[in-house]
Amino acid sequence: MDKRELDFSGKVALVTGGSRGIGKAIALALAERGAKVMICGRKEDTLNAVRAEFKSLGHEVMARPAHIGKADQVKSLIESLEAELGRLDILINNVGMNIFTPSLIDSDESLFDKVMETNLKGPYIVTKEAVRLIRKSGEGRIINISSIAARKAAMGMGFYCVAKAGLEMLTRVLAVELAQEKITVNSVAPCMVKTGFSKFFWGNESLLPELTRMIPMGRIAEVEDVVGSVLFLASDLSGFVTGETITVDGGSLA
Repeated sequence: MDKRELDFSGKVALVTGGSRGIGKAIALALAERGAKVMICGRKEDTLNAVRAEFKSLGHEVMARPAHIGKADQVKSLIESLEAELGRLDILINNVGMNIFTPSLIDSDESLFDKVMETNLKGPYIVTKEAVRLIRKSGEGRIINISSIAARKAAMGMGFYCVAKAGLEMLTRVLAVELAQEKITVNSVAPCMVKTGFSKFFWGNESLLPELTRMIPMGRIAEVEDVVGSVLFLASDLSGFVTGETITVDGGSLA
């Protein structure tokens, strides 16, 4: 592979939820390949720690606190990005959350609202504001981090499953609407990834063997497994790919 095809020099990327887990790994991978990166999250102290960590590795990263489900905060985030970096080429909608729900029917609707706000409404709001700036670049890449839960119902994750299914349809609708503007919209859907988000499951020594048994490749995903697909979709290698979801699950849904 020509290394220049994964060179993001001159590009500006925004990674939501970039202070930990998958988002942090994506932000670092983009920065390592020349992109100017802004991350956002809800906790300013965590963002500052990541910024310091990246700086120690030789990479500058902008960091701004924002709740992606709040339109006013997202608007301020994009305005800040434009003022500091002048453009936007790559948007990674990574923020996600789950609340354990033994039963959808018996769960309070406030939980539904909270999960939808973060996993579905948030990416819509961020994309809505970001596209205005991406258009100034003439083309761009939007990548949503979904989950195999979008296509495989799971006990205890009902609202999360529904939200991620909506995110994948949002991906397809936006892909069609933005195609003629040279803005591609795709998703990456991993199985369980070894991050703090899912530690409750993979950190359970009695549960982990059962989880890996259901994955043909015999292990849960690492963040690097997800990063590779994101870099492909963010690069010129995927210029004619839009409206698609890359499944990163070790064969779980095969």
